[in-house]
Amino acid sequence: MIIKRIALATIICLCFFTAAGAQEQSIPYDLTVNLLSQTDQVFLNGYPASTPLKEATSLKENFQFTDISTTKPFFGWAVPSLGDNTLQTAYRILLASESDYLMRDSADMWDSGKIESNCSANILYEGKQLEPGKVYSWKVKIWDNNGNESVFSNISQFKTSESFAGYLTDRHPIQKQDEYPVKIEQTKNNSYFTDFGKAAFGRLRVNLFSENGTDTVKIHLGEVKKDGRVDRTPGGSRRYAEYSIVPKKGWNTYIITIRQDQRNTGSQAILIPDYIGEVTPFRYCEIENYNHPLKDKDLIRETAFYPFNETDSYFHSSDTVLNQVWELSKYSVKATSFLGVYVDGDRERIPYEADAIINQLSHYSVSGDGYNMARYTHEYLIKNPTWPTEWILQSVLIAWEDYMYTGNTRSFEQFYKDLQAKTLISLSDEDGFISTLKGKVTPEVLKSIHFNGNLRDIVDWPHTGILGLEKEEGGETDGFVFTEVNTVVNAYHYKALTVMANIAQILGKQSDYTFYTERADNLKKMFNKHLFDKKRGVYVDGIGTDHASLHANMFPLAFGLVEDKNIESVLKFIRSRGMACSVYGSQFLLDGVYDAGDDDYGLQLLSSIGERSWYNMIRKGSTISMEAWDNKYKPNQDWNHAWGAAPANLIPRKLMGIQPIEPGFKKIRIKPQPSTLDFAEVKQPTMRGDIIVKFNNKPLESFQLNVSIPGNTTADVYLPHYSRRQKVLVDGQPVKFTRDGNFAVIENVGSGNWEFTVER
Repeated sequence: MIIKRIALATIICLCFFTAAGAQEQSIPYDLTVNLLSQTDQVFLNGYPASTPLKEATSLKENFQFTDISTTKPFFGWAVPSLGDNTLQTAYRILLASESDYLMRDSADMWDSGKIESNCSANILYEGKQLEPGKVYSWKVKIWDNNGNESVFSNISQFKTSESFAGYLTDRHPIQKQDEYPVKIEQTKNNSYFTDFGKAAFGRLRVNLFSENGTDTVKIHLGEVKKDGRVDRTPGGSRRYAEYSIVPKKGWNTYIITIRQDQRNTGSQAILIPDYIGEVTPFRYCEIENYNHPLKDKDLIRETAFYPFNETDSYFHSSDTVLNQVWELSKYSVKATSFLGVYVDGDRERIPYEADAIINQLSHYSVSGDGYNMARYTHEYLIKNPTWPTEWILQSVLIAWEDYMYTGNTRSFEQFYKDLQAKTLISLSDEDGFISTLKGKVTPEVLKSIHFNGNLRDIVDWPHTGILGLEKEEGGETDGFVFTEVNTVVNAYHYKALTVMANIAQILGKQSDYTFYTERADNLKKMFNKHLFDKKRGVYVDGIGTDHASLHANMFPLAFGLVEDKNIESVLKFIRSRGMACSVYGSQFLLDGVYDAGDDDYGLQLLSSIGERSWYNMIRKGSTISMEAWDNKYKPNQDWNHAWGAAPANLIPRKLMGIQPIEPGFKKIRIKPQPSTLDFAEVKQPTMRGDIIVKFNNKPLESFQLNVSIPGNTTADVYLPHYSRRQKVLVDGQPVKFTRDGNFAVIENVGSGNWEFTVER
């Protein structure tokens, strides 16, 4: 029996105030260069080193650095908030070739002077010409609206790359961490079974003793356990490998050199850096024919990942299944980051747009250092797209999320023409619908989107009749009927047009803004005229069919195409279909459900214990999100696919309701949709500081919300609206609010710690 609700209120309360208190700073903190934090960290063969950055550049060691490759980097910091409603009013940056200058509050490269501005991110360098391969130091002070002038921040450093690029997205080096087994079990006199607790991409280092130097020790590594041993035939793309060692006499340390897989190290795959060495995903290690006691410190997994601070985020709630789903999803983001690029798991190690948008949103939600890995992947895919029509369109959506979470326009300025092409407007007909089946996919179109192949509509994956799927397992498209005018494809096209209009407006391209806005408005009109079945109140799969699938309804709902009067009928149909989509499709299903205000169904899906659920991945034994709900739905699936980790972003973005209203979290929406949850708390990292949201909920009776808002930002806070007679209090005092559907909204709440109470 699964017990889902437990009394953790005291723990939650302590966590909230401890975390909120830790956020209070007296100086600017979390300094970044080109969106990267801790640019002064030195790595040695992937391990963080204690050697100072300046010293490391002159030593003959295999050091790795976070290189800054542009001559005009941009800077950012979090604004301290010692009082409520703190906003920055001015800043001063000092940048020097030697830190000694900064110790005297002077600078030889750039002294910005006091700049009257509330900007604390994306501040472009305006000093003397930077030199390649050199270490620079900088610090910043700020003034705020409470009359405070801070002292200067701690000094931060960065190293420029050996040669500059006109445009490039910088990233951190891949990091290594040593991990030890959580369990060692002797299965025979000379055999051991060990469990590292979770799967990870890495390789094994092992200390072995031999008396005579003639024994052969066998080592088995794998992701799956069967009958107390490493499963030798796990099936699909789940990993197993056997290695042999003939230990020398005495004690010696051996590194298991992972054999390359021909498929995931091919020409299209992203390769692991040489300083990390080839890795494989494994959780279990079995050692045979070893005639000596084996201790936990004798086995070391050298785990590889993009730098990831575990304390950047957390989530707790009264639903224990939901808590496990969160932990699975959060860890999946870290574990699958081992290449510094979002890939589709271990089978291919190839970036795909479908994986990238889920990875991107999830990485933003759980780590303060996800911005550049997300942007790098996005820009890679612009030049190296994949074959599905919708995924080409998805690049435009990814660009928009990059902007909303960073507030930085550099990427879509650089790739504006590419993004225009990826709206696929060149495939449209007189009604504005696009199709890949009407002879409009010309060589010129393919060249404009950098694709050399055949565009095909995907809807979801896999389709029926491939990958060994039996007839009773009909793929993940809910029986979608493919026609010339595809509802899902055109829902994507509509969203791409609306996003492209926004991008054009931000870049001051007014004529383009008008063009894309008019195209989007017309398409929405035609979409609802030709694809919506008024009698049934649902969308059909395309022009020429009366079949209605989950996908033909959830994508229009998620992308804002459903007219208000039809939302309930579309939702009713969506609820009737359950989770009739893949783990990829679940991102858009839950986005649509929560955006339509159906938090009951949203929570039901997130905390489900059915076969098509995130909990089923845990039940099956995986510690990283799977590529599919179960092996039978995709027989060749792998167990390390972060497109299955959507709850890492759905929980903070939709259930807890934290999203940027204005770019770079200059303004925040906090709109929890708790359904029947008794309580929950989340910590969400942003470039302006941590947002902490906690609620205690008695549905239809009372609701208490505690929020911690970082400095230099404001928030619109949404609370339940029970009735006209309800009381809304802020820190115990009555407050006015506006009405938005089923929500009472308090606008422009400033930084600080606040308690909101609703009493019926």
